[in-house]
Amino acid sequence: MAVTFSNLHTESGLKALNDFLSGKSYISGNKLTKDDIKVYAAVLKNPGDSFPNVSQWYNSVSSQLAASFPGKAVGVGFGGKAAPAESAKTEAADDDDDLDLFGDETEEDKKAAEEREAAKKSAKKKESGKSSVLMDVKPWDDETDMKKLEEAVRSVEMPGLLWGASKLVAVGYGIKKLQIMLTIVDDLVSVDTLIEEYLTTEPRNEYIQSCDIVAFNKI
Repeated sequence: MAVTFSNLHTESGLKALNDFLSGKSYISGNKLTKDDIKVYAAVLKNPGDSFPNVSQWYNSVSSQLAASFPGKAVGVGFGGKAAPAESAKTEAADDDDDLDLFGDETEEDKKAAEEREAAKKSAKKKESGKSSVLMDVKPWDDETDMKKLEEAVRSVEMPGLLWGASKLVAVGYGIKKLQIMLTIVDDLVSVDTLIEEYLTTEPRNEYIQSCDIVAFNKI
């Protein structure tokens, strides 16, 4: 269960940590963990006898860190307009308010979160709409080979286009027109583009004079 510490640069914050460490050697479990390192970084210095549990824990963490970093430190300073102590308190206040011990994210955690988010977006994304279209395809005259005209129409292939049933309908004076159904995916196929750039251009315009939309319905 997550544990939160606030204002570890103040006496009230140290008192809360001191009470928490009563009967404990470390923040989490029986060994030094990242939780200890995180809290250790938030405590400005060993508070001494005023908070004995914190003092004992602080010394224990310090000794283990010293063993991990055997090099001799020469000390570092931090520039700025504020006095060092005041600057340190300000930084601690910014960093330690509502300190969540389990806030660290590993690369695996981030990757899993991204995958979950992508899955949610994919699930929410609506499938592209489809439409059912009834089209009249007119020949040049009564001598036009209607079988070849239909073959020319159906020869148009593109993603999102599906040709359906068709029939010949008499117009008059021995002329017939082809009436054909087609289903389109709205985001992929434009009926205007289909007519202007495919059906009524070479070589199909040898048989096709014009095309008209009879019905257009969303599925």
